[in-house]
Amino acid sequence: MTILVTGGRGHVARAVVDGLLGAGERVRVASRDPEKAVLPDGVETVRADLSDPDTLPAALAGVTKVFLYADAKGVDGFVAAAEAAGAPHTVLLSALGVEEGDPVTDPIVRMHRAAEDALRGSRLSWTFLRPGSFATNTLQWAPAIRATGTVRAPYPLAHSASVHEADIADVAVLALTAPGHEGKAYPLSGPESVTQQDQIDCLAKATGRPIRLEEITAEEYRATLSQWGDEEMVDTLVGHLVEADGRPAPVFSTYTDLTGEQARGYAQWATDHADDFR
Repeated sequence: MTILVTGGRGHVARAVVDGLLGAGERVRVASRDPEKAVLPDGVETVRADLSDPDTLPAALAGVTKVFLYADAKGVDGFVAAAEAAGAPHTVLLSALGVEEGDPVTDPIVRMHRAAEDALRGSRLSWTFLRPGSFATNTLQWAPAIRATGTVRAPYPLAHSASVHEADIADVAVLALTAPGHEGKAYPLSGPESVTQQDQIDCLAKATGRPIRLEEITAEEYRATLSQWGDEEMVDTLVGHLVEADGRPAPVFSTYTDLTGEQARGYAQWATDHADDFR
């Protein structure tokens, strides 16, 4: 069987590909720019864009399982193409808080809820992976750490239970290769809640260099975030930091329950990615 992995250049997708290859599966990777994807030998690549339905039939031909990134603009086209291609089981990378959050004010909730609803209303079987904060989000600090050894951010005591991309990939591979995960929604977190200051300390230890967190105001941070999203997204990201300030994030045992292994903490992630910050 062939398993299709979308978003082939993403951190999670790359880890999923590695896990599937390790399990002996045949993998096809779909990307808007497949020529830019750095992938292991033997992985088939295909150009596919969820916002362009004409690219989907070729990507889905002969596919029995799909790892899918949420994309509200293209999910209806994906569902139609997947149903026409034989309705492969789809493992969706969704988000924690998709049920409790407000889709009117939170674009992250809106996008993932639309994707989940589309799959629920389809003929496809599905599994939803709902990670909280991605540890890879802190890669945004890498340029400043490499250049100055200083991270400028508000709310140093804001908490997250950041998830290692390898943990997400492990659960995705399980849902793609083993029965019994159909119709399940899995919340995922790291094994402990840590503050932004804790994360900086982990990076300093992993890289072997001093790193300082310089606290700035939320308004100063908004100007930094504006390069990555519109005003609504900036409001959401700042709002999440405000809510997390001094408040430990929920920790879920899902990873251990499913795999029997201990989830990877942020300190492990920092060690694994130390070269990105040097």
